[in-house]
Amino acid sequence: MNNSVRIGRILGVPLRMHWSVPLLVVLIGYGLGHSTLPDWVPGRSDVAYATAGVIGSVLLTGSLLLHEAAHAAIARRSGIAVEDVTLWAMGGITRMGRPQTARTALAVAAGGPLTSLLLGGVALAAGLGVRAITAGWELPAAVLLWLGWANLLLAAFNLLPAIPLDGGRVVLAALWWRTGERDRAELAADRAGQVLGLLLVTVGWFAALRGSAGGLWLAAIGLFVALAAGAERQRAVLRVALRGVRVADAMSRRVFTAPDWLTVDRFVQDHATRAHHSAVPLVDVDGRPSGIVTMRHIALLPADRRTTVRVRDLATPLAQCTTAAPDEYLNDVLDRVRTQAGLRILAMEDGRLTGIVTPHDLMRLLGRHDSDSGPWLPH
Repeated sequence: MNNSVRIGRILGVPLRMHWSVPLLVVLIGYGLGHSTLPDWVPGRSDVAYATAGVIGSVLLTGSLLLHEAAHAAIARRSGIAVEDVTLWAMGGITRMGRPQTARTALAVAAGGPLTSLLLGGVALAAGLGVRAITAGWELPAAVLLWLGWANLLLAAFNLLPAIPLDGGRVVLAALWWRTGERDRAELAADRAGQVLGLLLVTVGWFAALRGSAGGLWLAAIGLFVALAAGAERQRAVLRVALRGVRVADAMSRRVFTAPDWLTVDRFVQDHATRAHHSAVPLVDVDGRPSGIVTMRHIALLPADRRTTVRVRDLATPLAQCTTAAPDEYLNDVLDRVRTQAGLRILAMEDGRLTGIVTPHDLMRLLGRHDSDSGPWLPH
């Protein structure tokens, strides 16, 4: 996800944090310490409420992290490559390859909500226990009870039957398991996500007009769900269009490359204006691919640094790019696509670059599929 920074690893998987997470912690902590806890446990100092609010907010963020870690752990145990885990204002995203069986898809999807349910149960039990047996600890007990209910609410929301929520992926896996047709299952779950998202937007908007402070937040969540489901539906249609298509059938064979040792200033003067794509593969002194640099990263570099910074310093290294042999099927490659360099695939043979597949190439194939077969609709 853009605007996120890597902060470490969890279970061997890179962990990233979006800039919205600290803002979320502050907002939740403020609401908890300023409103919820004073109503539940009156008579404490402002400092006590503020401290408890921050602790509760941090614990909830940790719960979100464990929710996503469960997805990642089950995926890795099932042999699925996990790219990274990113926390952001809407919860978390675990980027991974596609499960190859319905059973695996069901296990990966259910892992997060089950973890939230477990955390919610443990927190509620701990809160009730602290309140019952420890005098003077009403405020910590209230934080634990709030955390428990928050995790149960998180699990319930995630189990709504719509992509990209976990419940939608559970439905997808169940339909896939029952029918044996993954494409139909994906399209049904994606459509449910679009419908649910629009419903949440409508409900949230009406709630906001009636003065509810949470209405706009609900509408924002609904918009995210609808857009994400629409994007996944487009990918599902693309996979149908690319069925049986090999990398060699889609790639552009005339690939413009540039030396990776050039300064950005020299690259712009001698190469950028002749490039036909928004990203340019780079080669080292031996003529072997070393990465991809995008024009966007070039444009973002301040002009006064372009004479000293080398273009390879702005590039996505080859190890983080998606590479494939020309005879591989495109759908198999898309299952392991690395998103750091965007949806671009470098076709390589014997360590040499033989072609590149760009988003434009994929859209061209999709357009050809639509014109050959007419409007494609799932049966």
